[in-house]
Amino acid sequence: MALKNIRLEVMQTVEKKIDSYIDQYLIPVEEIWQPTDLLPDFQKENYMDEVIQLREEAKELGYDFWIVLVGDMVTEEALPTYESWLMDMEGVDQHGRNGWSKWIRHWTGEENRHGDTLNKYLYLSGRVNMREVEITTQHLINDGFEVGTGRDPYRNFIYTSFQELATNVSHNRVGKIAKKKGNKMLAKMCNIIAGDEMRHHLAYREFVKTIFEYDASEMMLAFQDMMQKKIIMPAQNLRQSGGKMASAFDDFSNAAQRLGVYTTFDYIDILEKLNAHWEISKISGLTDEAEKARDYLLKLPSRMMRIAERIKIPEDANRFKWVEPNGVV
Repeated sequence: MALKNIRLEVMQTVEKKIDSYIDQYLIPVEEIWQPTDLLPDFQKENYMDEVIQLREEAKELGYDFWIVLVGDMVTEEALPTYESWLMDMEGVDQHGRNGWSKWIRHWTGEENRHGDTLNKYLYLSGRVNMREVEITTQHLINDGFEVGTGRDPYRNFIYTSFQELATNVSHNRVGKIAKKKGNKMLAKMCNIIAGDEMRHHLAYREFVKTIFEYDASEMMLAFQDMMQKKIIMPAQNLRQSGGKMASAFDDFSNAAQRLGVYTTFDYIDILEKLNAHWEISKISGLTDEAEKARDYLLKLPSRMMRIAERIKIPEDANRFKWVEPNGVV
């Protein structure tokens, strides 16, 4: 049987449980929170008091903070790219509306609320140039991204397992900074978004664990391949108006590292967590090639740690049009 057919067979096997995964890891539309629940209610007579409070609390947050919050929001707003990418995986049939396409649509529905919430908060805060932010969002969707997964579901699920936990970490840390600065509204937004990301991480992590039970060697090789390529962030192609593709990502990443929102050490920690949960060290019956892949994965965190300890993050923040008046640097 061809490798492609084995993967399709495994995907079809896991798909049989998709409704239980949806029940376990996603929340029905009528029960889950919506952006309006967390923002000033313009149907109330005192809505302006809430807006004034939001804007006053926003004044306490620093420059790097706004860069990171905008970057996080734009990443969430590029959701059309992520949905179309996942819908193109082998084993997903959006025309026949199979179980996998159902999962992706429901996952998209939950994720879509994150960008809506943060976008409205940024608009009301008055602290950023929303037109410049909107240009960045449109560029990010136009540019798309290539994360090294191809149409392979094994590699895609490795990526989403990793990335969903990374976004959980980022939103959670931003929420803690906001809370420390007395911004309860934004702290609540970020914390509840982080909770969604954790549920999604747990789901994709479970998909991989199940696939390891059916096709361990190929799953191990896919894991190794993704870590050799490195898990790139969804906003890797971030740019500002007039800038080249990916020209703003490093500056955004440096701001996140200066704040301690998401660092190289977090990247290593996520890898260690995945190795532990999938019990990489205990998986048996592997091919010789997959055994070597496992050895690589188990040794990788310590190798990366030695490199991470030597990395120097620029202390000075680069200026962004997002957080400058009228977009002028």
